[in-house]
Amino acid sequence: MKPAGTSGRGEVRVKVKKNRGLKPSSREWLTRQLNDPYVKAAKGAGYRSRAAFKLVELDEKFRFLKKGARILDLGSAPGGWSQVAAAKGAIVVAADVLEMEGMSGVTFFQLDLTDADTPDILKDALGGAADAVISDMAAPTTGHRGTDHIRTLALVEIALEVAEDMLRPGGIFVAKLFQGGATGALLSRLKKGFAEVKHVKPPASRSDSVELYVVATGFRG
Repeated sequence: MKPAGTSGRGEVRVKVKKNRGLKPSSREWLTRQLNDPYVKAAKGAGYRSRAAFKLVELDEKFRFLKKGARILDLGSAPGGWSQVAAAKGAIVVAADVLEMEGMSGVTFFQLDLTDADTPDILKDALGGAADAVISDMAAPTTGHRGTDHIRTLALVEIALEVAEDMLRPGGIFVAKLFQGGATGALLSRLKKGFAEVKHVKPPASRSDSVELYVVATGFRG
């Protein structure tokens, strides 16, 4: 799914002046935000973040957001992915260590996924095994690609541990990675636990971004 106007024809590019007291990196980020069609489309659609379109596009490909499906959204703040899942009629339970403003159709818990009592809390809220566990979690970037990849990989491992405990047989796991994808032990674990494992870069993911998503389908249970 691409927002209208992504061709760039007939559009006026917004420039951020250098005298605004911003660092070059901040000015570059602001310029990119102001000219990003997905940012504009997210505002128009009422989504809390442009990341909502990444889930929309992943669902267009894999068709896992359905009415009545039990969806567990990990690292959910600010809520873009939960919005998309709830709009599809799914039963959505969301969790994050950060605060997230409440929304209709979503049960949110502010908690640490590594706490011992977290699995029971999430299971009770879902009311059954999850049809899909989705995660857009990423560690704060350091600027060093290798370090960022390793730190985000650790979050994927945490999300996968939750998924292995909560998914129904045949369920799906979706998680953000940085360039390099699922490697070594993680990839072996995914292939052992799921029928098919793919790396996907949805169109809404910026072309200059190192992020991609692992989509594992057919949980073996």
